[in-house]
Amino acid sequence: MLTAISRPMVRLVDRYLPDPFVFVVVLTLIAGLAAILGQGTGPLEVVSMWGDGFWSLLSFSMQMLLVLVTGYMMASTPLVRRGLSALASLAGSAGGAILLVSIVSLMASWINWGFGLVVGALFAKELARTIKVDYRLLVASAYSGFIVWHGGLAGSVPLSIATEGHPFADITGIIPTSDTIFATFNIAIVVALFIAVPLINRAMMPSDADSVYVDPKLLDEGDETVEAASTPAEWLERSPALSMLIGAAGAAWLIQYFATGGGLSLNVINFLFLTLAILLHGTPRNLLNALTEGVKGGAGIVIQFPFYAGIMAIMVQSGLAASISEGLVGFASDVTLPFWAFISAGIVNFFVPSGGGQWAVQAPVILPAAEALGTDLARVSMAVAWGDAWTNMVQPFWALPILGIAGLRAKDIMGFCMIHLFLSGIIIALGLTFL
Repeated sequence: MLTAISRPMVRLVDRYLPDPFVFVVVLTLIAGLAAILGQGTGPLEVVSMWGDGFWSLLSFSMQMLLVLVTGYMMASTPLVRRGLSALASLAGSAGGAILLVSIVSLMASWINWGFGLVVGALFAKELARTIKVDYRLLVASAYSGFIVWHGGLAGSVPLSIATEGHPFADITGIIPTSDTIFATFNIAIVVALFIAVPLINRAMMPSDADSVYVDPKLLDEGDETVEAASTPAEWLERSPALSMLIGAAGAAWLIQYFATGGGLSLNVINFLFLTLAILLHGTPRNLLNALTEGVKGGAGIVIQFPFYAGIMAIMVQSGLAASISEGLVGFASDVTLPFWAFISAGIVNFFVPSGGGQWAVQAPVILPAAEALGTDLARVSMAVAWGDAWTNMVQPFWALPILGIAGLRAKDIMGFCMIHLFLSGIIIALGLTFL
């Protein structure tokens, strides 16, 4: 059934979905025109907003680039490759590979979204080396696990409102994670997706005639070799001592950090991956060889993230994002407000693809509406969180790291992800409204 639906969807996306760079340029024009026509903002003012905000995500862009590069460097070490190979051997068949990568990605994304993106992509590549399976669906399955991130341990909205002195504390007070991440309705949604996502991916498996396979040799990063040093500079580059010393320092910091109650964040994950890569590659030269290969997939992040920063500036400063939210929640009731908050967040996410940034835009609209209607503030907050995660299935912004690691284009996986958009949307909406 789903194979019959996904086949034309894949072909449709392959025909009409442009490169993610073209996609973000089109979104920029749409946001600008909407601000002019819908908000009465002047064209020059829109251009000023766009240009002023263009570089506001530089720090985040570097973090995302490092997610890709450090994850790649770590995965290219012999030890990690052997471990991934051993885990991949549990699959045994193409269908088993699809199920296994889906479950691993879901678990990793629930722990931390950056961790999930890297682990899912790396594990998909390892599975493709050992099992003959449609590579597009395999990578799409790895990305589909990302759907649960905002309902998991690193969700930016639930963690924000559980923090003392957060920006909207005057409305919500402190909402503990027991009312959001570990609330019955949220756990039910997560469990339902943990069951549904792997089964949906397995049901979308194309026939042999429609499958696209990849030559395992193209996924091989090659074996590390040790050459004799002929100069002092080469001796330093091939010296294990340098790697062990700086790697030990990194490991000591991580042990101290976690021992004192530190949690996972994007910076900590990148530091962890880099430290492991330094230690496991053994020498600076091996590490630099892996780095050279890893950065090849980061071009999309480098050029596209500034454009998204410009779009966010237009959406926020013109009031367009708030107007979208107000328009959708304006006719909601106390029962349906979580649903409409979810839908509005899904729409805004196309233009403001950042969980924290989107919350800053929508909370001033959603929270007062919930307070006036008597709707549970924790549930409405999670509705925004889930809306942000939901349309990531067809928003190329977050797919860029996994596509860079896997060596695919957005159009290769988005046809499959469209199916997840529809089916996961139903699951999440029902959970937010009725549980």
